[in-house]
Amino acid sequence: MACLPEDVRALALMLPEALEGAHQGHPDFRVGGRIFATLWTDEARVVVRLTPEVQSHLLDAEPDAFEAVPGAWGARGWTSLDLDMAEEETLRDALLTAWRIVAPPGLVARYEGLALDP
Repeated sequence: MACLPEDVRALALMLPEALEGAHQGHPDFRVGGRIFATLWTDEARVVVRLTPEVQSHLLDAEPDAFEAVPGAWGARGWTSLDLDMAEEETLRDALLTAWRIVAPPGLVARYEGLALDP
């Protein structure tokens, strides 16, 4: 059931043009220079960039796994996924959705139908 930080890294870096960087002392994953996920290793969670609409859907669908980031960031769609509560499919879907939201439209169009299969 639980996912590991290594799973986040491996899956995020499978996405086209994804690069690992760092944000406030935490590993992050970027596409087109923009962050789509930040890994909080010590807290066993990943924060992903979603739209407020997608965030709302995931909070309703899996309230034990997803939580809106507090404050204005959460209101803009930033969402925390508890790795101890996440199935691998949930993690894959969250990372892919965040990548699609952040990636340049032309890049997303080139990879229409992309799935993260380990």
